[in-house]
Amino acid sequence: MQKPVKMYTLSTCSHCKTTKKFLDECAVKYEFTDVDLLSSNELTAILENVKKFNPLCTFPTIIIGDRIIVGFHEGAIREALGI
Repeated sequence: MQKPVKMYTLSTCSHCKTTKKFLDECAVKYEFTDVDLLSSNELTAILENVKKFNPLCTFPTIIIGDRIIVGFHEGAIREALGI
């Protein structure tokens, strides 16, 4: 069974796009939030949530099960997913 995957991304970020493409190619199901497309009310709440996982609030912030990966690091993502 696959661990839950949640990502906080930016719609214009090349590393975020690469991460999504990699997960798609590996047939990994994931949820993501493009933070830059949120309304200002939603943005404040989401950024507070991102800071809990990644105090620098950089993107992508990837949560796989209980593991946090900041940035596109294929090896770390594969390891966290067990693929």
